[in-house]
Amino acid sequence: MADDTVNKQKTILVTGATGYIGGRLIPHLLKSGYRVRVMSRNVRHLQGRSWQNKVDVVEADVLRPDTLATALEGVDIAYYLIHSISARANFAQRDAQAANNFGNAAKQASVDQIIYLGGLGQERDGLSDHLASRQEVGAILKQHVPNTTEFRAAMVIGAGSLSFEMMRYLTQRLPIMLCPSWLYTRTQPIAVRDVLSYLVAAAATPASKGEIIEIGGQDILTYRDMMARFARLRGLRRYMIPMPVLAPHFSGLWVHLTTPISYDIAQPLINSLSNEMVVTDNKAHRIFTGISPLSTEEALLRALDELDAQEVETTWTDSMAATWVTDEPYTFIEERGMFIEARNRTVKATPEKIFSTFSAIGGQQGWLYLDWLWRARGYMDRFVGGPGYRFGRRNPASLRVGDVLDFWRVEAIDPNRMLLLRAEMRLPGRGWLRFAIEPHKDGTSTLTQTAYYAPKGLFGFIYWYALFIAHKFIFDGMINQLVSLSESEEQEPASTQPSRRLYLAGVSASLTVALAIIAAAIINRRDNT
Repeated sequence: MADDTVNKQKTILVTGATGYIGGRLIPHLLKSGYRVRVMSRNVRHLQGRSWQNKVDVVEADVLRPDTLATALEGVDIAYYLIHSISARANFAQRDAQAANNFGNAAKQASVDQIIYLGGLGQERDGLSDHLASRQEVGAILKQHVPNTTEFRAAMVIGAGSLSFEMMRYLTQRLPIMLCPSWLYTRTQPIAVRDVLSYLVAAAATPASKGEIIEIGGQDILTYRDMMARFARLRGLRRYMIPMPVLAPHFSGLWVHLTTPISYDIAQPLINSLSNEMVVTDNKAHRIFTGISPLSTEEALLRALDELDAQEVETTWTDSMAATWVTDEPYTFIEERGMFIEARNRTVKATPEKIFSTFSAIGGQQGWLYLDWLWRARGYMDRFVGGPGYRFGRRNPASLRVGDVLDFWRVEAIDPNRMLLLRAEMRLPGRGWLRFAIEPHKDGTSTLTQTAYYAPKGLFGFIYWYALFIAHKFIFDGMINQLVSLSESEEQEPASTQPSRRLYLAGVSASLTVALAIIAAAIINRRDNT
């Protein structure tokens, strides 16, 4: 690593800052002492990033060449981390045009080095359109700036990586998988930690300039083997049945139906996975002697650690800040394998009053709305071996981390701002309930009630949607009661008499919950044997 004094004299431009690699690269560059400039088509998309106030921000678009001169002025090194993936015929043409615009502007600005991350694969093997486009972009950049360093990698293993997330969703949701022939293609995946190490090191390694450098982890294996390892680490029993066909169209549709990844993205991605992506030389080892890539299992464990429940308080709040419209009364998204259902209400009360209201729920006060349904859920949980509804809390007026709250446990608490509860009832997955307060200058506050659920396996996915309507009744009623109680002088929740129609809906929800819990217990017992 170059001396920080030398690094501070260099200005680095990062494109693709809102993308998976770009967003993670920036903190590493800042830590290494570089002056970092971030380019985005819309600077509002950078809101909520931890590094936002530590970088220079410029708005520019690679498809609008007249905007690039300002972005590249005075830049020594530029990271080009822009690419698209689509089943549409013109995506490669757009990528080539973008690279040509950027390369030409970088040349005019006398940029010394471009660092680019492309894809592994040998041209003689007949590359997919996506991989061919990735390699074409590298060639175009080098035509303009000969000192372009082009890294070529296979699947990047890390929470949030497109290929990794597709593998994870399929493995977690499908107990039985028909495995088309592309799942038996050899690949050499690499941990996101190692990709970032190579990218940062290239800026301080003159020997990397002008080189095409293939990078990969320690292991060469098939995608089927990788899914099997993932299932083992997750404690899942999976049955994989080989199919002697490639079936990219069928696979793309199946991914579209069973994961959040659309067919438009899944189909070209699967076509690329049909190409063998293995490192064919040791140039990376010779140039970057200080980097020792992780094994596949180590990389998977790190990715799973990042998805661990303990990080939900910080990781999910940060990611939501840049993408959610916070004044919407209801928002539902699926991100990183977690369902997130948020409800927002404006409350004419102080943060102290609101906090005291939601921190008093549970125990003798109950859950404010359809409380009998919460109790029924607890009895069902006890029936299948869970902790059940424990009818209590340590103190009726205060909470602390670790407190039991019926079948929840307090995981985090920030007085007058936030309360995070972790579900301890029997579930085919993991769940949390979070209450947060945002005060406003006019004396009102925004109360946000968010349910998080990380499903385990296909049944965990089905379980969530089976209870989707029940959640709407329960959680809508709960937050409305919290608002009413916070704005009133009364210390007890108002009596609610649900209509007959709502009562029947609650009964139906109870039966659905009962069946879901029993099935969850059976499947959980099977997965753990």
